[in-house]
Formats: sequence, structure tokens, C-alpha cells
Amino acid sequence: MSRRNVSETDKVMIKVDNTSKIVAEVSEHLTNKYLSDLDNLLDTIRNRLNSQEIISDDTLEHLILDLANSLYFACSAQEDLGIKEDTCKAIRQEVFNKAREQAKGTVADKDMAGTLASQTETITLAIYSRAYKKVKLKVEAGYEMLNSLKKVMNKRITEMELSQSRYIGGQPDERIR
Repeated sequence: MSRRNVSETDKVMIKVDNTSKIVAEVSEHLTNKYLSDLDNLLDTIRNRLNSQEIISDDTLEHLILDLANSLYFACSAQEDLGIKEDTCKAIRQEVFNKAREQAKGTVADKDMAGTLASQTETITLAIYSRAYKKVKLKVEAGYEMLNSLKKVMNKRITEMELSQSRYIGGQPDERIR
């Protein structure tokens, strides 16, 4: 590869880095706007798990309810981002089509004019698309955590019921021996 090509490639890579940084920052801002409560709750759960302390039944019950509530609002946010993503696709297509219609030349020339005219809309679409995907992944992870917490609670309930069934009136149940 010639020195000139390497230099041009470096310029393109810098441009990609700069543009993707903007997309990532705006996408992160949107995600945080919609998911701060869910993120904070999952951080709380992670910290409790890392502390190696046994989580009380009351705390576990509270976490389950709080997580289910946070997921409800996160799913609503996911739908909002999906609507914005779809709207952005329609706007981009409209800009592309208008520019293509007004362009002169071959089909390739018209397509190029449409693509160039809709670059901002394409980047905006990428932002909404990334934010939507990130929210979707976090919601899925939240549901996995919710299911795990429910399993722990169900295990505790089963153990408690088993323990109570072994002792009736303070005496071991003869049927279990």
C-alpha cells in the first residue's frame, strides 16, 4: 500500500472515530435518560450480591417488585425508541426520495444524490437504532435477573414449607422419617 493510501485511510479512520463517538455519546445519553432507574436498581442488586451478605426475604421481595416495576417503564421506553427509529427511517426515506427525484443524470447519480442528501438522517437513525438495541438488551438482562430473584424466592418458600411440614406440633412428622 502506498504512503498516500495509508494517509487517506488514517483520515477516514479518524472521521469514523469522530462520527462514531458522537453516535455513541448521543445514544448513551438517550439510553441513560430512559434507563437510569433500571441501571441504578441493577447496580444495587449487583452490590448486594458482591457483598456476600444473605439478602433477607423482605429485601428480596422488595427487589422483585421494584425490578418488575422498573422493567415496565423500561419496556415503555423501548417502545418509544422504536417509534422514533421508525419515524427516522421514514424521514430519511423521504429526504432520499426528494433528492433523488430532483437529481439529474443516471440512476447511479440520482442514488448518490439521495444518499448524500440523507446522511444526517442516516446518522440520526443509527443513534436511535443503537439506543433501541441497548435498551432492548438491558431489558432482557433485567428480566433474566427478575427470573433469577424469583427462583431464589421460590426456593426459600419451598424450603420453609418443607421445614414446616417436618414438624407438626413441635414433633417430627413420622411420615417423613
